[in-house]
Amino acid sequence: MTTAKKNISSTDTLTSAGEPKRFLLAAGGTGGHVYPAIAIAEALKDASPDSEFLFVGTKDRMEWETVPRYGFQIKSIWISGFHRSITIKNLLFPIKLFVSLIQSLLIIRSFKPDMVISCGGFASGPIGWVAAKSGVPLILQEQNSYPGVTTKMLAKYASIIFTAFEHAAEYLPVDKIILSGNPVRGDFGKPDLREALDTFNFTSDRSTLLVLGGSGGAKAINQAMTTHIGKLHDEMGLQIIWQCGKNYVDELLNRVNTSQYPNLRLQAYIHDMSSAYRVADLVVTRSGAGTCSELMNLGQPAIMIPSPNVAGDHQRKNAEAIVSFDAAVLIDESQLEKNLADIVSETILNEEKLLNMQKAMLKLAKPDAAKTISKEILALVNRNKI
Repeated sequence: MTTAKKNISSTDTLTSAGEPKRFLLAAGGTGGHVYPAIAIAEALKDASPDSEFLFVGTKDRMEWETVPRYGFQIKSIWISGFHRSITIKNLLFPIKLFVSLIQSLLIIRSFKPDMVISCGGFASGPIGWVAAKSGVPLILQEQNSYPGVTTKMLAKYASIIFTAFEHAAEYLPVDKIILSGNPVRGDFGKPDLREALDTFNFTSDRSTLLVLGGSGGAKAINQAMTTHIGKLHDEMGLQIIWQCGKNYVDELLNRVNTSQYPNLRLQAYIHDMSSAYRVADLVVTRSGAGTCSELMNLGQPAIMIPSPNVAGDHQRKNAEAIVSFDAAVLIDESQLEKNLADIVSETILNEEKLLNMQKAMLKLAKPDAAKTISKEILALVNRNKI
């Protein structure tokens, strides 16, 4: 059970006169960390337009290019992940950590943030720890059902911990938790169905399957799709959007003769995800936190295949949390090759099951997560300034 902190009272203002508020956001590594941070920053900027923002990440990960595209500045620190397997790369980790702590201290002293917001990823640990030791209020936003190492390490220093899943409360200080949901970017909308169908040259009289393996693709999902494409496309008559990942697209285009499958759209990456979700009757996907939040907010039925290659097995815990509400079906990766087509058939051709899954997904949704988080953060900043 989660306990909400103090609600915003009539005496708390969301915008205040005087010096602009300054927010430092640490997030990186994957879209599951970066996009929630961007959504929070956008919501804070909407509520308090004079605020100033600075992101911290690493130069060799997606945040270095993604954050500036949304109009925010970013600085880097040298940190990287600690490999679970034995590798010579781990010998550099203590040095990188020490340098990153020094860099974090210099950034915080230079920017002078009113608050540091940690959304997970490599950069969040050093920045969050230095913020806490420097007396800067620290906010955590945990996307997964099972909190990451950084969140658990920083939890005792945090003023508020925003979570997306109720199960996260089992591992964190319950008196600091606000169950807010995961923030979703403001550009993630719901287009007109006809326009979305036209985007893929699809028709409305066939069921549509959307297959995702994350931005980089998933080898196991791609292999299973290669095995079952004939049954899914020809026997079941499905329209299929298959995002395979840039590292796999050339190989798959050689193995799968797309001219034989006129209702297949095999793509390395889907840029118009709003349209892809809009036309999909069912999604086959990994269960990263960002994807789970998108599915919940859209009421999108899904078959989830947790990646076994993530820290803490958090994708499985995300999927199990959603499946416990009958909003999705879980398939173990080891069963994909044998059972994918049959489970898709049992789900996508059952209109009553799809409708019930859709309703269950929507019950889990927190569409105003970014606004909820921004209001609590601004209220806390204002109280600290009194």
